[in-house]
Amino acid sequence: MKKDVHKLALKIEKDFIQQLKKERKRQGLSYAELAERSGLHRTAISLIERGERHPTLLVCIKLAQCLKLEELFK
Repeated sequence: MKKDVHKLALKIEKDFIQQLKKERKRQGLSYAELAERSGLHRTAISLIERGERHPTLLVCIKLAQCLKLEELFK
């Protein structure tokens, strides 16, 4: 069961990050512009989008708010 929960969490994270990346690109924002809006470092955003860093829930919410994707948390 523990492996199943971990797998599910990784899938949800991957799907969420794909939506963030798609929306960032749709809005024409660079990593630097999103970083300025969110208070995160541009490198952190890049690592998150490439799946090399696992964001906390707080970071996910910040990014979603900056991209006006709050509906992902309803």
